[in-house]
Amino acid sequence: FADTDSIKKNIPVKPKEDNPLKSKVTYSADDSIHFDVANQHVFLYGNAEVTYEDVNLKAAYIELNLADNTVYACGKRDSLGKSYGLPDFKQGTESFKAQSIRYNFKTKKGKISEVSTKEGEGYIHGETIKKDSNNTIYIKNGRYTTCDLAHPDFYIQASRIKIIPNKMIVTGPAYLVIEDVPTPLAIPFGFFPNAKGRSSGIIIPTYGASDNLGYYLRDGGYYFGINDYVDAALRGDIYSRESWALHASSDYKKRYEYNGFFDFSYSKMLLGVPETPSYNKENDFFVRWSHTQDPKANPSSYFSASINAGSSKYNTYNATDATDYLSTTFQSSVTYTKSWQNTPFNLSANASHNQNTITHQLTVSLPQITFSMNRIYPFKSQSDIVQKWYDKISLSYLANASNSINTYDSLFFRPATLRQMQNGMRQVIPISTNFNLFKYITFTPTINASSAWYFQTIREQYNSKLNSVVTDTVQGFRSANNASFSAQFNTRIYGNYMFQNMKLEQIRHVMIPTFGFTYQPGFGGQKFGNYSVQKDSLGDIQNYSIFQNGIYGSLPANASGLVTWSLDNNLEMKVREKNDTATIHKKITLIETFQISSAYDVIGKTWQNITISGRTKVFKKLDVTFNGVIDPYRVDAQGNQLDELQFQHGEGLGRLTNATLSLSTSFRSTDITKKTASVTTPQNQQQMNKINAYADEYVDFDIPWSLNAYFNLLYNNYQVPPLVQPQITQSLSFSGDLELTKNWRIGFSSGYDFESSQLTYTSLNAYRDLHCWAMEFSWIPFGFRQSYSISIHVKSSVLQDLRLTRRRDWYDY
Repeated sequence: FADTDSIKKNIPVKPKEDNPLKSKVTYSADDSIHFDVANQHVFLYGNAEVTYEDVNLKAAYIELNLADNTVYACGKRDSLGKSYGLPDFKQGTESFKAQSIRYNFKTKKGKISEVSTKEGEGYIHGETIKKDSNNTIYIKNGRYTTCDLAHPDFYIQASRIKIIPNKMIVTGPAYLVIEDVPTPLAIPFGFFPNAKGRSSGIIIPTYGASDNLGYYLRDGGYYFGINDYVDAALRGDIYSRESWALHASSDYKKRYEYNGFFDFSYSKMLLGVPETPSYNKENDFFVRWSHTQDPKANPSSYFSASINAGSSKYNTYNATDATDYLSTTFQSSVTYTKSWQNTPFNLSANASHNQNTITHQLTVSLPQITFSMNRIYPFKSQSDIVQKWYDKISLSYLANASNSINTYDSLFFRPATLRQMQNGMRQVIPISTNFNLFKYITFTPTINASSAWYFQTIREQYNSKLNSVVTDTVQGFRSANNASFSAQFNTRIYGNYMFQNMKLEQIRHVMIPTFGFTYQPGFGGQKFGNYSVQKDSLGDIQNYSIFQNGIYGSLPANASGLVTWSLDNNLEMKVREKNDTATIHKKITLIETFQISSAYDVIGKTWQNITISGRTKVFKKLDVTFNGVIDPYRVDAQGNQLDELQFQHGEGLGRLTNATLSLSTSFRSTDITKKTASVTTPQNQQQMNKINAYADEYVDFDIPWSLNAYFNLLYNNYQVPPLVQPQITQSLSFSGDLELTKNWRIGFSSGYDFESSQLTYTSLNAYRDLHCWAMEFSWIPFGFRQSYSISIHVKSSVLQDLRLTRRRDWYDY
């Protein structure tokens, strides 16, 4: 050996013309480098490293044989016998660690002992490994696992394993080992995908048995990895008692352009025993589509879609999520908007759908097209330094075309229903301005001109044989032109009350009164489409408008002059708080808003209902919202409204016809933590030092948790007792979760039905993180969806079928 006294690093070996190596071999070491020139050996000690092309090798000891182009690496042991500096081999994206490595730069073959390497989502441990020139790896006495521990919790033991990079992992006969205990779960061969990116393949179904549906295979099918932008999956469920379901889904995404998903499901559920009262047959479908455009794709146009439509009972028999099951409405919307830069013009097209699963009411609008012009100031001069009154005159434009239908879901596709669609067009031109009166009052006058266009109207006539009014539809274009004038005055009034030498410093009351007047001319007479028709054999007459079935309504036959008023209130207080360093002035909101409003028609001499609404937050945690409607007129014993105000008879402002009170709150453990952490004293610091020094003797009760609660009360009193008693409906729902440890989480959701005096839909769930495994438990203890499910499974998607599940679905009860 030729010894050196100093450490040499980064010494390149240049390939000669007859040298099979195509690139330089660079090597270095922190401790020492020894050369055996006669035998062409290089010995590297201490954090040695060798690099050749895309191959990088690090170890405590490396030996280079330049004669046969091989390298050998291994670790060392310290004085306690512990290994260190084990070889770390990297080639391209592949890497692994081992006890020893021998690699040939020329043939690109290698032999490794006691290796550990990561392949995709899994890890390979092997006794002996050989690597050929195609980077295919052959392992003797290997173990495959998705556990990242050096000594894995579980693994699949196989005498032979073959790894084809970026393609697959194949094993010979293999069996499952859990906590080093062999199990009888064995397979004649194993196949594990190891491809990078998307790949198509079979989706293994889950199996089980149901008391009501029989034996089943669920969610089995095929996955199509189409390309980098879109995929698709076709899944199916099949039951031994003839029930089945089909699910087709697709996800797509193009970076900086758009993303979304599509899902279609159809099911045929046969519940109960045929020819018995409990037998039920349901054919249901559901469509979901969501599309979102990236804002960067096109700043001037935007397209989005959210489709949720299907059979009313689909979620009753097929929903797996509590939110879907409890939902009583399906809503859909598809929207396209377009704006022209440097212009005030905008265009939007929308299609919407709203479906109630309880009443089966269905409303579809297809399409709705709106063209608008933003507010402009046609008389404003850029050269005027001082604004004139006419500079604030603004003008805007709105054109709308609609086509909609309101029916029941079972009648929607019938031709007679489709002929009942309401459609039309409308144009609105508002002209307004505003200026200050007496410095503190803002005055806003507005003129609205509108025109509604219809392509069909109605005609009514009395049929003496039927003794009723018959309505006919008349095709043809008719327009309904309208105009109105309104003016509004508003201001702000501030009230402050100051306190001296008290913790309470100030109370501030802000009032926002608003007064307005709206004049709407009357359009009575046949030239405006208002007619009279006999309605019975007694000769009684009723009025109607040929536009009354139109989508935008009819013209008012009588003029009206509404004087409107409202008063909004805000109440806050400021308190003084002291700490060790300074005095803090804290603002507390007592009432966020409390509003009362009404109107009086000076032409019709009638009052409108009084509306009251309020919102506040109590103790920063309880949100309180109130809404109410008061009818100012008296009613007789039969519930008919009289032309007499209750106020005139000393009976108060009126009768509360309906009201809503909502209370909601949420608590988090972080709220308490922040509050207690804000106060730090030397004594507390001494306690913390002691706890940190003897951490094992203390229990941390700062457990993350959350609690949410919502209460709603609805009061209805449209009729007068004893005809109909006032109805009070109450609902309470609550949910929460608790993280017992970093691996244990439990959650719950429930509610209370005050009418039946029992709990509503209730669910309990728990999750236990078992490192590379997970345990999940879900339980609905009672009700229509009574069921439970417990599952222990591997978290990695590669071995997602390695699971143990026990469940009892709601239709088995």
